[in-house]
Amino acid sequence: MELFKEGTGHPSTQNTALESLSSLSTKPTPMSLFTSLTWLPFPSVLLLVPILFLSTHIMFKRSRPSPQLPPGPSQLPFIGNLHQVGALTHSSLRSLSIQYGPLMHLKLGSLPTLVVSSAKYAREVMKYQDLDFCSRPSFLSQKRLSYNFLDIAFAPYGAYWREMRKVSMVELFSTKRTQSFRFIREEEVARMMTSISKSSSKPINLSDMLMTLASNIICRAAFGKYYTGEGSEKGDFNRVFGETQATFVAFFVADFIPWLGWIDKINGQCARLEKNFYELDDFYEKVIEEHLDPKRDKLEQDDFVDVLLQVQKDLKLPRDNAKAILMNILVAGTDTGSATSTWAMTELVKNPKVLKKAQDEVRRVIGRKNKVEESDLLQLQYLKLVVKETFRLHPPAPLLLPRETIRHCKIDGYDILPKTLVFINAQAIGRDPDCWRHPDEFMPERFMGSEIDYKGQHFEFIPFGAGRRICPGMLVGTTSVELALANLLYLFNWELPSGTNIEDLDMSEAPGITAHKKYSLLLVATNYDGSN
Repeated sequence: MELFKEGTGHPSTQNTALESLSSLSTKPTPMSLFTSLTWLPFPSVLLLVPILFLSTHIMFKRSRPSPQLPPGPSQLPFIGNLHQVGALTHSSLRSLSIQYGPLMHLKLGSLPTLVVSSAKYAREVMKYQDLDFCSRPSFLSQKRLSYNFLDIAFAPYGAYWREMRKVSMVELFSTKRTQSFRFIREEEVARMMTSISKSSSKPINLSDMLMTLASNIICRAAFGKYYTGEGSEKGDFNRVFGETQATFVAFFVADFIPWLGWIDKINGQCARLEKNFYELDDFYEKVIEEHLDPKRDKLEQDDFVDVLLQVQKDLKLPRDNAKAILMNILVAGTDTGSATSTWAMTELVKNPKVLKKAQDEVRRVIGRKNKVEESDLLQLQYLKLVVKETFRLHPPAPLLLPRETIRHCKIDGYDILPKTLVFINAQAIGRDPDCWRHPDEFMPERFMGSEIDYKGQHFEFIPFGAGRRICPGMLVGTTSVELALANLLYLFNWELPSGTNIEDLDMSEAPGITAHKKYSLLLVATNYDGSN
């Protein structure tokens, strides 16, 4: 190096520099490294500081034992395993887990990721170590649309989440509150049945009708009025809400490779997110102002906005808290109910013997009544098995909502690092041959006489999750699905459009947090008159 050429610099400086370098090799401690630098001339410091920092980093990194991570595929620089995850994330992860095991480690960009694909490890994560695994990751779209995590679904674990979860269970999703909206569910199901009856013997898009049903129920329960259908106001709601659903599943580079986050600004992702946020915020403001208007015609039954505004007043919370929770209710209530009902009807049409058995039961139990009411559902035991089997094969959120570890923990001797992204593949677990006989077949009878339920105690069957993060609205969702299916089976006979065979039914899924059927379900309904 030029620094140590003969005849350059002061001899004492050269000797001091050599002694300093010698001390680095004999006393490799942080104090000796930086104390030695004080004896070097400034140009020497500029050259040696980067080298010393790098050497120190490598030295101390090597001195720490490497964590024993679960098995997983090799990773590429910067992107990790992102290239191995397709549009249907749960399907890609299931394929990888078959190769690497039910407890698998990945690196999604810079995020350490754990994938759980068995009942054994789901129980470990959501029961025995639930407290260590119960937080949420901070993703851009979820953070923005939840007003910086003021909601319940995406908020990190902490005092605020615990308080709002408790409030939601008491005020929003209790059995009493669910029963109070019974008349809305029955009225909206009856409206859909009337619409189907008018199109008897003609092909109908049942997927769209079930989505409209779910939206109408949620809007009336949440806002006290319709926001779906025709008209400029309703059209705006449909557009904004559709954009919200798309935004939730949009890929933001910054979530996985933060130093490349500028790409999200260039490709317009950030602008789309902001536009959607402000449109949603305007909608929420309008709804809240309508509810606060003293001249408003008060309904006999409080809707969700009324309840949230009272909670906001009692707890002295900002208005944004109510908006964030409304977002949860809208997205979860509409998406999951319509997706499950569509998959159930698809599986029934694909399995005619099961369809006939379900119809025979509901028609025998209901007799000559003109509709099925919620009070009848307890008697429809086979229908409940059909719904369970639909949840097993087609859980509303196949990966549940991602979790994040709070602290370092161990599973089966493997190290799970803090802030690890955790995916629990509910669909893979529901189709695990170690737990289920003929797992890919639609067989409601498998639940007959079984205590296995979806309420979070049986980890081979977790369509709504388990532990602290179990879905608080599952009672509302399942009741709506059962009521709609019971009436569809009671009032109509079903068949595929002319020229379509059972083998032609496409069972592909659409990408998203909720696994909708990729292609709409087109069926022909014929009015049932008691003899046909």
